[in-house]
Amino acid sequence: MRKNKNARIMSGILMVLFSGLFLLIAGRFLYIQATGEIDGVSLEKMAKENRTASHTLDAERGKIYDRNGMTLAYDRPAYRMQAIVDDSRTQNEDNPHHVQNPGKTAGKLAPILDADKSYLLQELKKGIKEDRFQVEFGTAGKDLSQETKEKIEKLDLPGITFKEEPIRYYPNGKFASHIIGFARKDDKTFNGVTGIEQQMNDKLTGKDGSISYEHDFYNTKLLHPNEVVQPAEDGNNIHLTIDQKIQTLLEDAMTQMDKKYDPESMTATVMDPKTGEILAMSNRPSYDPNNPADVENWYNDAIATPFEPGSTMKMFTWSAAIEEGVYQGDEWFKSGTYKVSDRVTPIRDHNGGEGWGSITYDEGFTRSSNVAAAKLLWEKIGTEKFLDYWKAFDFDSKTGIDLPGEKTGKLVYNYPRDKIVTAFGQASTVTPIQQMKAASAFANGGKMVKPYVISKPSDGSSGDKADDKKANVVSKPISKDTSHKMLNLMQSVVSSENGTGKEYRLKEYNVVGKTGTSQLYKNGTLLRGHGNSRFSFLGMAPKDDPQLMVYVSVEQPDIARDETGSAPVSFIFKNVMRSSLHYLDIDPDKKTTKEIEPVKLPQIMNRKTGAVKDALADTGLNVSVIGSGNQIKQASAVKGDKLVPGDRIILVTNEPKMPDIAGWSLRDISELADLLDLDFEPMGHGYVVKQSIAEGQDLTKGDYLGVELKPPDESPAEKNDDASSSP
Repeated sequence: MRKNKNARIMSGILMVLFSGLFLLIAGRFLYIQATGEIDGVSLEKMAKENRTASHTLDAERGKIYDRNGMTLAYDRPAYRMQAIVDDSRTQNEDNPHHVQNPGKTAGKLAPILDADKSYLLQELKKGIKEDRFQVEFGTAGKDLSQETKEKIEKLDLPGITFKEEPIRYYPNGKFASHIIGFARKDDKTFNGVTGIEQQMNDKLTGKDGSISYEHDFYNTKLLHPNEVVQPAEDGNNIHLTIDQKIQTLLEDAMTQMDKKYDPESMTATVMDPKTGEILAMSNRPSYDPNNPADVENWYNDAIATPFEPGSTMKMFTWSAAIEEGVYQGDEWFKSGTYKVSDRVTPIRDHNGGEGWGSITYDEGFTRSSNVAAAKLLWEKIGTEKFLDYWKAFDFDSKTGIDLPGEKTGKLVYNYPRDKIVTAFGQASTVTPIQQMKAASAFANGGKMVKPYVISKPSDGSSGDKADDKKANVVSKPISKDTSHKMLNLMQSVVSSENGTGKEYRLKEYNVVGKTGTSQLYKNGTLLRGHGNSRFSFLGMAPKDDPQLMVYVSVEQPDIARDETGSAPVSFIFKNVMRSSLHYLDIDPDKKTTKEIEPVKLPQIMNRKTGAVKDALADTGLNVSVIGSGNQIKQASAVKGDKLVPGDRIILVTNEPKMPDIAGWSLRDISELADLLDLDFEPMGHGYVVKQSIAEGQDLTKGDYLGVELKPPDESPAEKNDDASSSP
């Protein structure tokens, strides 16, 4: 009885417990059914999330175009290779979906990826050992092209898969790399690192979209998937002022000179001086933005590397003097050496301080006389007024060009010597783009324009041509009259036999410009020796209405002893300028050429010296009278010969005496020696700097005449201890 009673009690307790548990569970189910939540988590939401797939829709980074719609940068599909090493991926041994034979797989992939087989095998074995699902192969398996992907797919290797991901691609390689720059992918987003890619990163960068849909257990989209799409917003396209054809001309010319002369550096820019549009810009060393590894020079030297410009600065010294009304081009001065005071080191002309005797200031510009520049600043303009023009030409500020990394030069203007040498491009520094901006005033009737490279951003995807030309006039540092006078002076540098820019002449176009040679220092010490300078030229054409401006500088070219530093500079300038003018359909300025009528010589023998000299000088000929006699006995040309204004004609009188032949060309001296039957011996190359027969000495048949010649822009460091700027 007692046992049955205990059994009934225990049975009752168990029934109560089970009933309570049942009610609790049933209540929980009822609660869940009624609320649809567990611990505050919505079951409906959880189910939807588990059966909903979401994917990012990548936005395309904006393209970069040249002025004519040629693509310079765009996103290109690329592939990342993955190797699945987890055997759970394979459901059927006859159709494997994982790497079964690591050695065979590595061996077949290595030659296509140009990778080491042992490295690939090591990565595969490491993934298997660490029980990973898949492995990748670093840079060897990234950024694969469509062609490479298809080659690997033809191998039919189990477990090898690909993931598509875009790369930023630059179809022209090193082409304008310092302007375009490059973008690097951080996680999933491209970010501009240099150039336009950096400058316009916000506009180029798009906004990713997304897509979501519901799927079943096997990840198959449902019949009614409740698909939600948020479209991606592609980045804006950017149109540049760069012209692909002119840029290619520039790149090719610079590459040739880089190979031939192996310079330390080069920079060149082509600009429309009317608008400030940069049509081409390049530097050496350069780099390929598709593979920016081991880059020697990140800087865009045209805008970011200030240096002493040398004699190209004389353009602005002469224009300041003209604008101030203190310039008389036909005024004479003594060239060679100029001493301000005992406390200031004398200024020397670039031919060792010998100069060319008494010459006019116009000829001083043509010959690139440092003495002329120094006298203009110190005696005519005044140091404070010259400083005003330095600022008026904006040499104290950045140009504002729409490229990152621009720097401005430094004015060194504390002591008299600093102020004087600034007039011919020493001590103070500027950038090439600052000089081009300032020189645009000569092409625009005194108006100075701001240089720029971005034509327009656009929301569309087309590569339409850039907008019409727009000039941003920033100031007017000089008058229209001054600008015209400067173009005439700059033409003489190139067209005159005495000009330092003879090598920059073009047959079809009249070129105006100015040469420059800059001193170089290393660890504070002036570099000496042939070629240890920075040689430059800033030129425009056609003369009367300049359509193109080209600036070229070459630092430390490996030139031969008989070559000048202008050899690589002139090659780049002439090839780019001539070809670009033709490409742009700029008519040759033949009108100017036709206006230069040849001079037909009259009878000059046995006539009065003074009358002949005056008559020939009036025709524009460069008349050199030999001796003090009153009658012409010999001449380098005879009656009926045709000469071009500017040509030298030598007149020998009945009392011949040795003239000062400093600056004469080899051809002129040879003619003189032939006329007087002298024993002539030239030494060197270029123009006369020394002569064995003193000026004024009587000349007789058979006299020995030895002359030393040097190039017009030879490094000043070779000529005297107090080096001064070359032409």
